[in-house]
Amino acid sequence: MDSARRNVAVLVAAQAVLGSQMPINFIIGGLAGQILAPNPCLATLPISLIVLGSALTARPMARFMQRHGRQAGFMLAVLAGGLGAAVSAAGLWQGSFLLFLAGAMLTGVYMSAQGFYRFAATDTATEDFAPRAISWVMAGGLVSAIIGPAIVRATSDLTAVPFLASYLAVIALNLLGPILFLFLDIPRPAAPSQSEPAGRPLSELLRSPPIAVAMICGMVSYALMNLVMTSTPLAVVGCGYQASNAADIVSAHVLAMFAPSFFTGHLIARFGARLIVGIGLVILACAGAVALSGVELSHFFGALILLGLGWNFGFIGATTMLAQNHSPQERGRVQGVNDLFVFGGVFVASLSSGGLMNCMGGSAQTGWSAVNLAMLPFLVLAGASLIWLAMRPAKI
Repeated sequence: MDSARRNVAVLVAAQAVLGSQMPINFIIGGLAGQILAPNPCLATLPISLIVLGSALTARPMARFMQRHGRQAGFMLAVLAGGLGAAVSAAGLWQGSFLLFLAGAMLTGVYMSAQGFYRFAATDTATEDFAPRAISWVMAGGLVSAIIGPAIVRATSDLTAVPFLASYLAVIALNLLGPILFLFLDIPRPAAPSQSEPAGRPLSELLRSPPIAVAMICGMVSYALMNLVMTSTPLAVVGCGYQASNAADIVSAHVLAMFAPSFFTGHLIARFGARLIVGIGLVILACAGAVALSGVELSHFFGALILLGLGWNFGFIGATTMLAQNHSPQERGRVQGVNDLFVFGGVFVASLSSGGLMNCMGGSAQTGWSAVNLAMLPFLVLAGASLIWLAMRPAKI
């Protein structure tokens, strides 16, 4: 138990300190992209490539950790994170959009590994301690939501080249990684069994209504959150506010994403995953309505806080639905395809965000409206699929 608690402490610190580079990248990635991109419609492409890099490397990173251990995987991740920040800084310094995009792809390698922090917390934990371990690691995300935007506020205007100092700060954050992970003590996993796993074939799994609906709702919740969040700094600055205001708004949004995690599980256990997903979709719709009602700072804060809360209910609820409808032997196949759909949707959303924001009207206000109106058909799709599932006759 002492080893498990120490590992959790290391992972909480990693989530809080190293994890703060993700809010930094999401706050300034689009703003820096708008400076460097040859076409303003491509402003959010750097953020899209972070997501794409994460999607492409998540499964290889999992296999690397399976073979070489968590410590080696996390060390590799901070190396990629630091290198990505250095390449991004070089892109800013040289005014090279392509170099900046290469840095974003490398940053995606770190992002993919960060998702494994909560799983690593359970590797040495007892069954009773595991839920608390996950909660504590998630709590580290709340701290990163404060540290990341604070770094942006302190560094964005320090150099003649905007945001250059922010990326240098990210390099410094990643240099702390090897020091932190030296204290991680998680044994390398044993070699997998040679026996073939049982379970339904993938084609049959995808035809299962609960699994299909869970994937749709998870993809829509995550993609729409990313669609709006990616454009938020561009909209805030475009409406005449400062980058520091955008940092404050994104900080509030990230806090709203993670803070409910301490009670979302209890709500799902009491009321069921489907109802919580439905509430999440309604909250996402409310976020869009608030965003469309005005461009005062209060509107941005209100919309992004609701966006974070809706993501939490929708995505965690959909993840629970997925877990409830497949066997342990089917886990790898189902979760792998689910991640493909989810991160594929997030990539398309983040890529579309800049085009909607900068190329769908003559002002930041009209672009911001286009971003939020784009949520509607996908919310209808997810809501209709959830209602269809609820109306299906229960199996006897």
